[in-house]
Amino acid sequence: MHADFKPCVYLLASRRNGTIYTGVTSTLLARIHQHRHGLVRGFTRDYGVKLLVWFEQHPTMESAITREKRIKKWNRAWKLELIEADNPEWRDLAEDFGFAPLKS
Repeated sequence: MHADFKPCVYLLASRRNGTIYTGVTSTLLARIHQHRHGLVRGFTRDYGVKLLVWFEQHPTMESAITREKRIKKWNRAWKLELIEADNPEWRDLAEDFGFAPLKS
């Protein structure tokens, strides 16, 4: 199934080992667009957190929200391990969905 139509938990970062944000959405690509263009008021816009460094699809929004709440309670080291297990280079995974590379 296309990533944009499944509930997802995602992690954004400002840069490698930078500020990390945990979010949940049922429309990942639309949400990434919002974050990248500063359309979401608050933390991610204030801190320039735009790189999609990890995401996980879920069968239901309820399970995605439960997972997001758990990850939000984790310490930073666990979040870094989660990212680096699947994305050791901290690539911007949004580029895999056709987004242009972000300017440094």
